[in-house]
Amino acid sequence: MSLATAIVDGHALLELVYVSLLAGVGVCVVYAVAVVGITRAQEARRASRHRSAALYALLAAVALGACGWAIVTGISIMATK
Repeated sequence: MSLATAIVDGHALLELVYVSLLAGVGVCVVYAVAVVGITRAQEARRASRHRSAALYALLAAVALGACGWAIVTGISIMATK
């Protein structure tokens, strides 16, 4: 056993890589959904489609809430370690 394998836990490092990749891509996708929701809500409002505008605004609010939750959870996890 070399010194490098004694210091570095390969399984934990691999877990860190795939979890951070999934989290990063996931947050970006959810934020993109929020942007699409906001944009479509504005377009629907301009076209006087109020029901569609409300649904897109709800989608945007849920997606922004999910982004906020992910950010707070990430900071909370980092603060406890």
